[in-house]
Order: sequence, then structure tokens, then C-alpha cells
Amino acid sequence: MTDIDPRELRGGGGGVLRRLTVGLLTVAALLVAPVPAAQAARNGTLVQTDAGWVRGEVTAEGRQFLGIPYAQPPVDGLRWRAPRPVAPWQGVRAAGEFGNRCVQTSSWDPGYERPSHTEDCLDLNVYVPQGAVRGPVLVWLHGGGLTAGAGEDVVPDVFARRTGAVVVTVNYRLGAMGFLATDALDGEARDGVSGNFGMLDQQAALRWVRANIGRFGGDPGRVTIAGESAGGRSVCTQLASPTSTGLYRAGIVQSGAYNDCAARPHSSATTQGAAFAEKLGCSGADALGCLRGRSAAEILAAQGGFDWAPVTGGAFLPAQPVEAFANGAAAHVPVLNGANRDEGRMFAFAAFDANGTPLTAERYPSVMRAAFGDRALARYPLSTYPSPTIAYGTAQGDELFACPALRLDTVLAGRGPVYTYEFADRTSPPFASLRNLGTDFDFGATHVNEVQYLFKHFGLESPLDAGQRVLSRQMVQYWGTFLHGGVPRADGQPAMPDRPGLVLSLRTGSAGGNVLSTTTGEEHQCDLWDGEASSVSP
Repeated sequence: MTDIDPRELRGGGGGVLRRLTVGLLTVAALLVAPVPAAQAARNGTLVQTDAGWVRGEVTAEGRQFLGIPYAQPPVDGLRWRAPRPVAPWQGVRAAGEFGNRCVQTSSWDPGYERPSHTEDCLDLNVYVPQGAVRGPVLVWLHGGGLTAGAGEDVVPDVFARRTGAVVVTVNYRLGAMGFLATDALDGEARDGVSGNFGMLDQQAALRWVRANIGRFGGDPGRVTIAGESAGGRSVCTQLASPTSTGLYRAGIVQSGAYNDCAARPHSSATTQGAAFAEKLGCSGADALGCLRGRSAAEILAAQGGFDWAPVTGGAFLPAQPVEAFANGAAAHVPVLNGANRDEGRMFAFAAFDANGTPLTAERYPSVMRAAFGDRALARYPLSTYPSPTIAYGTAQGDELFACPALRLDTVLAGRGPVYTYEFADRTSPPFASLRNLGTDFDFGATHVNEVQYLFKHFGLESPLDAGQRVLSRQMVQYWGTFLHGGVPRADGQPAMPDRPGLVLSLRTGSAGGNVLSTTTGEEHQCDLWDGEASSVSP
């Protein structure tokens, strides 16, 4: 199974997608901001990092520092190499604007109407609540199928204020730029295995946090790595990586356990890399030099149709994550892990309704058999669901997200507490990209929808009703108490459980409120999907 890119819904559809108007933000210039140094020192916007001074901004929620480089630009001879420490700079670097997004195509998300061809993108953003002194730190790894997205996709300033945590959001290399593996690159790799450049970027950012976050008010000994979708998969991968030891004390995996966090075996990754190089006309003894001579636009145009994901076999990831979890080689840290009730509805919509071809009752049996087999068709009778698309999406979500999340709970148990949730607000407003489609499709508690309850997704305020705003505050409390090192709790609510098979269902008061459930696995037909997973090796 290839990595999941929830941004695949773009283009066509008879004008379904509306062109958005948010422009791309410019790179932070190396300029002294027009704020007197004494005032900057007083309000905490002038901070010295290990590479030089940065000047941020005071906001209504605290302080923010945007576009800080944590590694050298991976350009020219540094393309497809492990990240190098950022070169020191002179003077004060303005940190008031987001840096470049890493190389990626245009997409349906607000502000992503044009592709990015900029490789100088290894930046991070720091959000500091007022009065922060050695507060816990959340490092957020964005989603986007490891081919899209950026740290700026969430603005966590309100979350930082409410939890008292310093929040860092990170850019990392994507697609072919982040995950190309070839025999030639193996010869240059520190551990003899290429293809993990995006993951190594994440670790470089975590090392920057360890070295610098204390100067911003954070505690380098209380770092939690977190992410959603491909960001959650990244957390899952980092939990299994021996080279991440000591860089964090806890992890949060949101909808990231799909495909059981599996990485690409080294042999298949290099075979794919050779096919990619050939597609670009680069083969033979100087294939690597040829690839490095291709423009970012050419690389981007050729990367479609390939699987870009981490690679096993070297020091970064000696074994598949599930193997590392099972044999005790993975990090022994607390984990908060979960998925959404209706994850698959968005993907089913993208496959059928968005193209103007909703799945029909007549086609449903053949489509289900082709995708999941006869047993799944029997388990998901069309009569049980409001439409064939939703029936198909339910099966897809159960297989890809709900049941792998529950399996991850089990395999991690005993290596630190594993707190389990399911986001189940089926009345939640579709996140911004879906709202802009102008459709009345019932997405329910679909993929990505929980993010807007924690942060300002794409910097936007979501249209939550009163009950949903209460749930949002409760979720921030659950996540916040976990960041502070405790059991995830919210005022007057049940604690998030750490027993496999027991799940905290996150719902609005009108839907019964937050409740502990022992039937989540049954509701998602996990006996079927767990059996399918056990019959297929990574």
C-alpha cells in the first residue's frame, strides 16, 4: 500500500474545486526589524540561537518566531544528503514570516494554488505563550502524504496559551527530494541506506529544539513529538528509530498508524529509485550527477506514481516499526494515539463523488470485491449505510485507520502508557479544504477533521458551534495535560485510558459527551481487518 496523500483531490471534477486566493508567503529576509533592541529584549522577541540572533513578534497570544532555519539549504551538492547544521549568521535575523514550503505540487488546500520549487525550506516556527519558563514543548510534524504540506499548516498560538506549552512546527523535505533511494546514494549515506532524508530533517529539527528551545522558554527535557496523518506516521517512524533516542519524552500519533507504520524495504526502495532516475533520463555511471543537475520542477514533474516513504535497513531504521515495537527496540515513552470515526469518507468522496461519478448501488458489489474481497462485502451490506460511497468509505477507514490504530495500542503496550482516543464528532464541520468544495456530502468525523479542534488549521478560525467549542477546549486540555507529563484529562471528563481495547470517544455533549468505549474494535470490524493484516507481511 502506498502512502496516503489526502491532497490528491485536485484539478478536474467539473469545476468542483474553487480557486482559492491566499497568496504564498515570502521568505523571512535577513533584516533587522524596526523594533529598538532594548524594547525587543524587554518583550522577549530578541533571542540568541546557537547560529545567531532572531527577532520575533508579540501577538495577542504570546510571542512567535517564524521561518528560523535549522539546517543548511539542501541544494546543489547537499541535495539528497543528510541535513547539515545551519551556518551562523551575522546581525539579527527577522523571524516574522514563514519560510519557503518544500518542493511540492499545487493542491486543494488554502494557499497552495501554486506549486513550490524551492529547496531552501528547512525552517521551523516557534510559538511561545506569555510567561513561559521551562514549559513543555510540542514539536508538530505536518501531514500531507510525505509529498505536501508545511509547518505553517497549523497556527498553534491559542493552543500554546491554553496549555502553557511552547509549540514548534517544522518543514521537512518531501516526495522525491525527501525519500529518493538509489544504490549511488547508498554509497554517500552515513549508514549505507538512502531514502530517509525527510525523516533525518525531522531529527535535525529535534536536535535544534534540544539545543535552543530553552532560550525561548521551553524545557528541552520535556519534548513531545506529534503529528497527524503523514505527520503521525512520521512520529510512529521516529518512535522506532534508534537515532532519535533522547530527542523527545513522548509521542502523539493522530491518524498515523495506517499500514501499521510500514516503511519501504531497502531493495524495493532502490528499485523504485532506479525507475525514477530512468524516467528523468538519468542512468548509468553518472545517474546521480544527472539527477542533481535536474531542476526542482523536473524532479517534481517526474515523482508522481511512485511511493515516497521511509526506508528500512540502516542505522536510522534497522527494522520495520512494528518489528521494533514488538521486540522492544523502540522508544519506551508515553504515547497518545488515535484515529477518527469516519476517516475513509473523505477518500471515498475523492474517488467517486468529487469526479461527478458517485458510487451506485449497482456498482457497489464489484467495487467492494475488487478493493477488499467478498468477506468485506458481506460485512458492509449496502442497506446499513446512507449511500454506497459512505459504505465504501466506512470499510476503507476501518481498514486503513481505525484498526491499525488499535493494533498500535496493543503492540506498544508495556513500553510506556499508551492513551487511546477516537475523535467521533460526526457533526464536525468539514475542515477548510472540504468546506471550499461547496458540497453537501456528509463527511462525518473524517480524516483531518480533528486538527481544527486543537489548532487554527491553515491559520483559520473554524465554524464550530457552542457544543463543538466545548469539545475543542476539552481536547486541548487532554493534549495539554499529556504534554505536561500527566494522564490526559479534561475538567469533569473521564481520563483518557491506557488499556488496550478501551477507547475514549470524543463527542459533543449533544451526542452523549466523552465516554469510554470497549466496543470500538467491534464497531470497525477489526476482527476482519486484523486477520487480513496478519496474513500480509510488510
